Amino acid sequence: MRNSLGLILAIAVAAVLIGLFSALFSVYQTQQALVLRLGEPIRVIEEPGLHAKIPMIDSVIFIDKRILDLENPSQEVIAADQKRLVVDAFARYRIVNPLRFYQSVGSVEAANSRLATILNSSLRRVLGESTFTQVVRDQREDLMARIRNQVNREAAGFGIDVIDVRIRRADLPEANSQAVFQRMQTERQREAAEIRAQGGEAAQTIRSRADRDSTIIVAEANATADQLRGEGEAERNEIFAQAYNQDRSFFDFYRSMQAYEASLKGSDTRMLLAPDSEFFRFFSNPTARADSVLGTPAAPAAAQPAPAAPLAPAN
Repeated sequence: MRNSLGLILAIAVAAVLIGLFSALFSVYQTQQALVLRLGEPIRVIEEPGLHAKIPMIDSVIFIDKRILDLENPSQEVIAADQKRLVVDAFARYRIVNPLRFYQSVGSVEAANSRLATILNSSLRRVLGESTFTQVVRDQREDLMARIRNQVNREAAGFGIDVIDVRIRRADLPEANSQAVFQRMQTERQREAAEIRAQGGEAAQTIRSRADRDSTIIVAEANATADQLRGEGEAERNEIFAQAYNQDRSFFDFYRSMQAYEASLKGSDTRMLLAPDSEFFRFFSNPTARADSVLGTPAAPAAAQPAPAAPLAPAN
C-alpha cells in the first residue's frame, strides 16, 4: 500500500513538473512570439523574456524579428527605349505585425515567394517607364526608391515593412553587350585613325615648312658666303696687285715658290719640261726677272756699290 502511494505521489509530482515546464517558454531578443489557443491567436509577445501559457491548450509560434533578405533571381526587363536589360535586384524587409504575417502568409518561405512576385512586377513597371541611361546612370537611386515604395505598399498587407530595394546589376544581355562593345571599339578605332591622319597631315606641313625654311636659310648663307668670298678674292687680288706693282721681281719669285711647292708634292712627281724652260728659271738664275718670263728683255740690274774696305782697328 505504501509503495503504491509513493508511486502515485511520484507520478503526480512528475506531472506537475512537466505541466510547469510546458507552461513556460522563452522569447529571445531576435524573436517575437504569437500565442495560439486551440488554433486561434490570442496575443503577440514582442518583449524578450520568460512567458507563460496554458499547457496542452496554447501553442507558440516564433517569428524572426531581425532584418531578412530576399534574393531575387536575374530577369530581363524591357526599358522605355526598347532596350533589354538583365536586372539583378534584392530586398531587405522586417516583420512588424506577427499576427497579420501569420494570417496572410504563415511562414518566411511563403513570404519570400510572395515578395519575389511583387518585386518582379514592380521592377518591370518602374524600369519599363525609364530609359537605359536613366537605369544605368542618371536616375538609379530614384528608381530604386520608387520600387521600394511600391513593394512596401503591397507588402504592408502581409505585416511586412520593406526597408530597402537595391539593383545590384543592370546590364545589357550578353549578345547585345558584345554588339555594343564591337560598335564602341569600331568607333574608337575610327577616331584613332582620324587623329593619326590629322597628326600625319600636321607633321607633313611642319616638315615641308621646315624644309622650305632650311632651303631658304642655306641659299641665303651660300649667297652671303659667295659674296664674302668674292669680296675676299677682290681684296686678295688687290693686295697681290699692289705687291706686284711695288716689287715685281719679288712677287714673281714668291709666286714661283708657291708653284714649285704645289707641283712638286709627293714622292713620285714627274715633270717633262724643256731644259731651258722658264719654269725653273730661279733654280739656274736666282736673280731672274719677270720680264724674261713675259717675253720682254730684262732691265739691267742696278750697279751694286763696291763693298767698303774694312776699317782698321783703333789703337
